[in-house]
Amino acid sequence: MLIPSIDLQNGAVVQLVQGERLAISDADVFGWVRRFARFPKVQVIDLDAAMGLGDNLGLVGQIAAALSCRVGGGIRTIPRAQEVLAAGAQQIIAGSALFKEGRPDVAFAKTLADAVGADRVIAAVDSRDGRVVIHGWKTALPLSAVDAVRALEPYCGEFLYTHVDAEGLMGGTNRDAILAVRAATTRRVTAAGGITTQQEIDDLDAHQVDAVVGMAIYTGALKIEPPA
Repeated sequence: MLIPSIDLQNGAVVQLVQGERLAISDADVFGWVRRFARFPKVQVIDLDAAMGLGDNLGLVGQIAAALSCRVGGGIRTIPRAQEVLAAGAQQIIAGSALFKEGRPDVAFAKTLADAVGADRVIAAVDSRDGRVVIHGWKTALPLSAVDAVRALEPYCGEFLYTHVDAEGLMGGTNRDAILAVRAATTRRVTAAGGITTQQEIDDLDAHQVDAVVGMAIYTGALKIEPPA
């Protein structure tokens, strides 16, 4: 299944290459909301909240009123997770907060799952050069994505695996790395990072992996059907 991504920065929809270089910025957020209306799930990432530069929570709430959203970005505490869910998110995406001192923070993961329900927690596991990366992909941990997934499985309903090496480059993703994560857990898995073609999406779907796509949609490389 294709899950379109809406990344928010300064009140606009943006796409970054490798999480750093701004490639696309479009202030018409709700033009994209309308285009994504037919999709059963949409991913919303608040980049300002993730970077500690304020947040777009009001805008997230407006989007969540129109679309079924999973929301991430800056979810580091239980109150923040509850605030985002109260704004209308169906699920929250937690990433860096699930790791501490170079390994999965199982205690926090359990506390989060107990507070909001494990089924509403999506654990984001991002990998670069074969290692989990956190803090905006700047801090590498001595840990593989597969090891992280195995440790965090009891405390979430789903994993979001991002293959950072391919993120924003539109050169295709790493199928083998994604399927290794798929094989490591019984939880639902969504993949991101370089997914560009319908063939990739269909192949992942055949392995019960959903695909988050941003850059390929916003550049027009991947054509999506207009809303009915």
